[in-house]
Amino acid sequence: MSKKIRWGVLGGGGDSLIGVLHRVAASMFDAYALTGAVFNPDYALNKAFAEEIGLPLDRIYPDFDTMVAEELKRPKDERIQVFSVLTPNFLHFPMAKKLMENGFHVICEKPMTMTHSEALLLAQLHQEHGVHFALTHTYTGYPMVRQMKSMIADGAIGAVQKVDAQYYQGWINSIIHDQEKRQATWRLQPDKSGISCCMGDIGVHAYQMLEFVTGLEVQSVLADLNHLYQDNQMDIDGTVLLRFGPHVKGVLRASQIATAEENNFTIAIYGQTGALKWAQENPNYLHYLKDNQPAQVLKPGHGYNSAFSLDGTKLPPGHPEGIFDAMGNIYKGMAKAVRGEDYVPGEFPSMSDGVRGMKFIETTVDSHREGNIWKSL
Repeated sequence: MSKKIRWGVLGGGGDSLIGVLHRVAASMFDAYALTGAVFNPDYALNKAFAEEIGLPLDRIYPDFDTMVAEELKRPKDERIQVFSVLTPNFLHFPMAKKLMENGFHVICEKPMTMTHSEALLLAQLHQEHGVHFALTHTYTGYPMVRQMKSMIADGAIGAVQKVDAQYYQGWINSIIHDQEKRQATWRLQPDKSGISCCMGDIGVHAYQMLEFVTGLEVQSVLADLNHLYQDNQMDIDGTVLLRFGPHVKGVLRASQIATAEENNFTIAIYGQTGALKWAQENPNYLHYLKDNQPAQVLKPGHGYNSAFSLDGTKLPPGHPEGIFDAMGNIYKGMAKAVRGEDYVPGEFPSMSDGVRGMKFIETTVDSHREGNIWKSL
């Protein structure tokens, strides 16, 4: 136990999908020990859940502030080292801020903050306090996404000239048409979710992924968003045109009212000499296209993949890896950083990804509000 990283969790109790995802991911590679938590703001429910998953109650705290204060009283070699912030969006900033100010490393769900200005403040604290910060853009942990990034960097498709991202879900469709339901859902409340629902929740995943795999940065955007109902303050669907440069263009399409869609996230990168295509619902297949050649399908675990891809592969070829494995790779990269080991930039999304993500969200909303115009990032 003493060799494992002492890990604390904020949120993610009960039947929370995100809680299960993080606990399973942290258990991979035997790097973390769940040491303390505030799973729920209701202390009775918090303790009940801890007992349900077999945790002792001595470090199950009644609230976040008590947890930080009590952990700081402990000797440094007993104190929790890394906290995961799995709460609703409006709590990400104050929690991450206080944790970093007190010397704790942070793993945070996205979006990182509610505003770009908050993100810039976290970036400043990150530098001042010398802590590590990981943002869980989970899909960057898939081996074939990492293979895609490596191939583009190595020139396998030549200079990038066109990018395309689609992220379609349908879960809000069953909520949005009922006024009572749409007003009760926290994702559709700006005070809890921020200025954007669709772009802030899933559009930013697609944006971050495009910059991650191409190594390019979006320079400007033009957005057309859809709220569907006048009393709904949040976008739930939208299309964003992207400019990476004068001759590199793209489109990002995201929707949470794409009826009956589950988690249909696809990206395609077209270069001067080839193309690469990947789909989250079939994440073990990377399609490699070249003019006048048969299309190739690359799969994880084979020797032809990059070292970066293979480091994130846990199973032999033919054994599918999924979302838990992808998140586990992010936790693995963070563990290397906390232990002072060498790691590849990109093993976990960084503070920079969070800052740029918040800038993207705010700029797309501004572009739409100002009449669907081009806005610079």
